[in-house]
Amino acid sequence: MTLTDSLLDFFIETRKKSEQICEPLETEDYVVQPVVDVSPPKWHLGHTTWFFEEFILKPHAKDYTIYDPNFSFVFNSYYETVGKRVVRSDRGNMSRPSVEKVYEYRDYVTKNISKLFEGHQPKALFDLLEIGIHHEKQHQELLITDIKYILGNNPLLPAYAETFEEHVVEDHQQEWVGVREGVYDIGHSTQEFCYDNELGRHKVYLHDFEISNKLVTNGEYVAFIQANGYQRHDLWHAEGWDWINQNNITQPMYWHSIANEWHHYTLMGLQKINLDAPVTHISYFEAYAFSQWKGYRLPTEFEWEVAQDHFKWGKRWEWTESAYLPYPDYQKADGALGEYNGKFMVNQKVLRGGSVATPTKHTRPTYRNFFQPNLRWQFTGLRLAK
Repeated sequence: MTLTDSLLDFFIETRKKSEQICEPLETEDYVVQPVVDVSPPKWHLGHTTWFFEEFILKPHAKDYTIYDPNFSFVFNSYYETVGKRVVRSDRGNMSRPSVEKVYEYRDYVTKNISKLFEGHQPKALFDLLEIGIHHEKQHQELLITDIKYILGNNPLLPAYAETFEEHVVEDHQQEWVGVREGVYDIGHSTQEFCYDNELGRHKVYLHDFEISNKLVTNGEYVAFIQANGYQRHDLWHAEGWDWINQNNITQPMYWHSIANEWHHYTLMGLQKINLDAPVTHISYFEAYAFSQWKGYRLPTEFEWEVAQDHFKWGKRWEWTESAYLPYPDYQKADGALGEYNGKFMVNQKVLRGGSVATPTKHTRPTYRNFFQPNLRWQFTGLRLAK
């Protein structure tokens, strides 16, 4: 199979998957935006399409006709280089373009990308197509978590799908994995795809440490709540303490106490909490406070990467103690793609691993996810270290 065939197949597979994620939705679900961090599903479908049109078709497809000149304003996310855009908080205010129109836009761009890559193209353009594919995969995870937030904040708590299992129990015994002090290589090293924030392979010195082979469970987190963990200021960063008090945070997102039993909203609807399943939808602040209560700590992203061969990962994005910073010799790409990662390297924490919502072919040991420390609508959890 040629590079053209394999990458085009990957492209088509990815485009179809985004639409499959949206199949259970009602038309009204496509437009809702309860909070600024959550984008309407319709916007995700349009934005991922605009990315291919803006960065590949417009500059590289001869005689390409733009589907709708207004769509760049509507579906640009944060790229200052390519012009003005709708304010993020206003994405849910757009009843137009219609859902039907967005699907027509997707079909139009998908067909034009396929046509463009049927001919000979330079490797740099294939690299750009691969970035676009993985960009859409990122938005597939956001689609799932945003849909969960939209439905999970609906008073009826409707189910998204009857077959989306979020809470897979780790049925092995908890053990501590020891790693000896030394100098270790960190960062991406193969020819497979990665983002620029994984590059700049470099050496780090680590002291002796141990890391748990299991994620923290719901049962362990219930014990933290029962021990008044949310009321003890000594467990929290000052900013975290302000955050829980200003927002009346007393349990993970989606948790509900019903008749003195903990339930949580899942994509399969409201369910009793399985105490043996990994806790999720917690902020960095909560992960840190829990680790303090247990007498342990969060691993750094470097410790996590060095140790990850010794435990199973991929069910929860795991908060680390590392600030999101550039690796040595990090270089932002020229033009708009230079805005993809580098400009967010401030005031954010790194998460490692992946989650039940992470698409296939889109995770690896060096992947660096990142979010602000108060955010928890992703499938976030924690693993302890000492």
